[in-house]
Amino acid sequence: MTTHRVTATRRISAPAPVTYAIIADYRDGHPHIIPPRWFRNLRVESGGVGAGTVIDFDMIVLGSVKKARGRVEEPTPGRVLTETYTDGIVTSFIVDRVNGTSACDVTIASDLPVHTGLQGALERSFFNWFLRRVFFAELDLLNTVAQTRATAKTNGERRTQPRTTAG
Repeated sequence: MTTHRVTATRRISAPAPVTYAIIADYRDGHPHIIPPRWFRNLRVESGGVGAGTVIDFDMIVLGSVKKARGRVEEPTPGRVLTETYTDGIVTSFIVDRVNGTSACDVTIASDLPVHTGLQGALERSFFNWFLRRVFFAELDLLNTVAQTRATAKTNGERRTQPRTTAG
């Protein structure tokens, strides 16, 4: 067996802290960014935000349901979050600030065990085709949720500022 990596990156139109908070919150953030076409029944077994959270969910792959259970870690809190699954797959969420903007780049990457030889070549091809579609759909949802939350946060901050009148 060897390891194969599949990645997808997208610019998110929201600040990195807002975006990372959504990814790390498995009770009220992450459930909104997983594409329902491929994910069902996300459940938090323990924890709920960031490192130490344990999750399970169903993933729909070619019409079949695959059960998954994973543990969340934060090798670089605020920037890198990983989900390590019982089948040896590790999925990472990497949030990079974009200097001079209120945007960030988010990369989703999965490291998967694959066979060698022809079987491995077929596995790599399938994983690339399937997971990149899933990741880009997830990144699109993340962009929408992050923009909404960043706007709400900004509008909330404006409402709490005292009004001044010229006089």
